[in-house]
Amino acid sequence: MIAIEISSFGPPDVLRPVERPKPVLNENEALVHIEAAGVARADILQRQGKYPPPPGASDIPGLDVAGTIEEIGDGVHNWNIGDRVCAILAGGGYAEFCAVPAAQVLPIPDGWSAPEATTLPENIFTVYDNLVIRAGLKRGETVLIHGGTSGVGSMAIMLSRACSARPIVTAGSREKCDAALRFGAEYAINYKEQDFVAETLRITEGRGANVVLDIVGGPYLERNVEVLAVEGRLSIVSTQGGRTGQLEIGKLMGKRGRVLASTLRARTPEEKGEIARRLRRDIWPILAAKNVIRPIIDSTFPLRDARMAHERMEGGKHMGKIVLLT
Repeated sequence: MIAIEISSFGPPDVLRPVERPKPVLNENEALVHIEAAGVARADILQRQGKYPPPPGASDIPGLDVAGTIEEIGDGVHNWNIGDRVCAILAGGGYAEFCAVPAAQVLPIPDGWSAPEATTLPENIFTVYDNLVIRAGLKRGETVLIHGGTSGVGSMAIMLSRACSARPIVTAGSREKCDAALRFGAEYAINYKEQDFVAETLRITEGRGANVVLDIVGGPYLERNVEVLAVEGRLSIVSTQGGRTGQLEIGKLMGKRGRVLASTLRARTPEEKGEIARRLRRDIWPILAAKNVIRPIIDSTFPLRDARMAHERMEGGKHMGKIVLLT
């Protein structure tokens, strides 16, 4: 098969198409013939040598795919050869085939193409786990979403709407703010021109955000606590701005607030499988309509041009998911 290899740590041109053997299945795994693979910020970090794959995972980048099951391993009883599926991986998505634990596989929703379905796994697993399971987002609550036009951000807007919550987002340009409103945000704050704390407090009449979903990390920690409502929850899913920050503990205590943080990649197939089961029960039934949660694809590139996809992401102008096509 053709796969994209990180020949050495560095800029996008270190991504090279190579020939690799097809993966050999272990027990409870399925072999997926990949039609589309998602590009994620984690792939950029892995290429730079800052985010190594977990022990035992493929060194090939790529955390989510969509395609057709070509083979099933021993112990797999809930999937069949020929099933159209999408899946979240610990690595190996930039290729023509991947082996994935069957627990991490979900059906491609009715009416969705493989490239469209690739917008789901990494984004929806991350957002559902951190907004719904961990932060306990409830109907009528206000959620502040940083990076509202990224793959995670756009999914967070739509999933918040599916939970009947009010999404407010931050973005770095008028164009991105307008896009976030089209995705379903109730308000969009241009953080380069406005103070997101003051604006969120104004929008919520001083109450603040019940939940904050943050991809920035350290530099935003103090202000994220400041913008929290009483009993608010801050959920950190990435540290794109830095890994350390200042925390005013007294203010957090006064608000009876909680700071939550998590990563997904290194979790066990059983842990990811539990998220998959909840998603299939609670979210998958509404996807066919494409009205609340819908595919948002920024751009597509041939698999061999993964370098160009990384250049697009690092340019910072993408809105939605960047997808590789095999």
